[in-house]
Amino acid sequence: MAPKIIPDVENLVEDLGVPGIAAIVLLPVIVPVVTGVGKPIAKAAIKGGILIYEKGKEVIAEVGETFEDIVAEAKAELAEQQAEAEVEQFESSAS
Repeated sequence: MAPKIIPDVENLVEDLGVPGIAAIVLLPVIVPVVTGVGKPIAKAAIKGGILIYEKGKEVIAEVGETFEDIVAEAKAELAEQQAEAEVEQFESSAS
Protein backbone atom coordinates (compact mmCIF):
# COMPACT_ATOMS: atom_id res chain seq x y z
CA MET A 1 0.00 0.00 0.00
CA ALA A 2 1.48 3.31 -1.11
CA PRO A 3 1.40 6.33 1.21
CA LYS A 4 -1.17 8.99 0.36
CA ILE A 5 0.39 12.24 -0.76
CA ILE A 6 -2.83 14.01 -1.72
CA PRO A 7 -5.32 14.29 1.15
CA ASP A 8 -8.77 12.83 0.76
CA VAL A 9 -11.04 15.70 -0.35
CA GLU A 10 -14.06 14.34 1.48
CA ASN A 11 -12.20 14.22 4.80
CA LEU A 12 -10.75 17.68 4.20
CA VAL A 13 -14.17 19.19 3.61
CA GLU A 14 -15.57 17.47 6.70
CA ASP A 15 -12.64 18.61 8.86
CA LEU A 16 -12.66 22.24 7.75
CA GLY A 17 -16.37 22.70 7.25
CA VAL A 18 -17.97 25.55 5.33
CA PRO A 19 -16.43 28.35 7.49
CA GLY A 20 -12.93 26.91 7.05
CA ILE A 21 -13.25 26.59 3.30
CA ALA A 22 -14.76 30.08 3.02
CA ALA A 23 -11.85 31.46 5.03
CA ILE A 24 -9.32 29.78 2.74
CA VAL A 25 -11.05 31.10 -0.37
CA LEU A 26 -11.57 34.64 0.97
CA LEU A 27 -8.21 35.00 2.74
CA PRO A 28 -6.35 36.36 -0.32
CA VAL A 29 -9.03 39.04 -0.67
CA ILE A 30 -9.41 39.88 3.02
CA VAL A 31 -5.72 40.24 3.94
CA PRO A 32 -4.96 43.18 1.58
CA VAL A 33 -8.16 44.95 2.62
CA VAL A 34 -7.40 44.52 6.32
CA THR A 35 -3.81 45.62 5.75
CA GLY A 36 -4.95 48.70 3.82
CA VAL A 37 -7.40 49.69 6.55
CA GLY A 38 -5.25 48.54 9.47
CA LYS A 39 -2.13 50.52 8.62
CA PRO A 40 -3.77 53.97 8.83
CA ILE A 41 -5.55 52.96 12.03
CA ALA A 42 -2.27 51.75 13.53
CA LYS A 43 -0.50 54.96 12.50
CA ALA A 44 -3.28 57.07 14.01
CA ALA A 45 -3.06 55.11 17.26
CA ILE A 46 0.71 55.59 17.39
CA LYS A 47 0.37 59.33 16.71
CA GLY A 48 -2.20 59.59 19.50
CA GLY A 49 0.11 57.74 21.85
CA ILE A 50 2.99 60.08 21.05
CA LEU A 51 0.79 63.15 21.64
CA ILE A 52 -0.45 61.77 24.96
CA TYR A 53 3.13 60.97 26.00
CA GLU A 54 4.35 64.49 25.16
CA LYS A 55 1.40 66.11 26.97
CA GLY A 56 2.07 63.87 29.97
CA LYS A 57 5.69 65.01 30.07
CA GLU A 58 4.55 68.65 30.08
CA VAL A 59 2.05 68.05 32.88
CA ILE A 60 4.63 66.21 34.98
CA ALA A 61 7.13 69.05 34.47
CA GLU A 62 4.53 71.62 35.56
CA VAL A 63 3.62 69.59 38.65
CA GLY A 64 7.32 69.28 39.49
CA GLU A 65 7.84 73.03 39.21
CA THR A 66 4.79 73.71 41.38
CA PHE A 67 6.01 71.24 44.00
CA GLU A 68 9.48 72.84 44.03
CA ASP A 69 7.88 76.29 44.48
CA ILE A 70 5.81 75.02 47.43
CA VAL A 71 8.88 73.45 49.04
CA ALA A 72 10.85 76.69 48.60
CA GLU A 73 8.01 78.73 50.15
CA ALA A 74 7.77 76.32 53.09
CA LYS A 75 11.53 76.54 53.69
CA ALA A 76 11.37 80.34 53.55
CA GLU A 77 8.50 80.41 56.06
CA LEU A 78 10.40 78.06 58.39
CA ALA A 79 13.50 80.23 58.16
CA GLU A 80 11.41 83.33 58.89
CA GLN A 81 9.75 81.69 61.90
CA GLN A 82 13.12 80.56 63.21
CA ALA A 83 14.55 84.07 62.81
CA GLU A 84 11.56 85.59 64.66
CA ALA A 85 11.97 83.04 67.46
CA GLU A 86 15.67 83.91 67.79
CA VAL A 87 14.87 87.64 67.90
CA GLU A 88 12.24 87.09 70.61
CA GLN A 89 14.65 84.91 72.58
CA PHE A 90 17.38 87.52 72.27
CA GLU A 91 15.04 90.34 73.35
CA SER A 92 13.75 88.37 76.33
CA SER A 93 17.29 87.50 77.47
CA ALA A 94 18.47 91.12 76.98
CA SER A 95 15.74 92.50 79.24
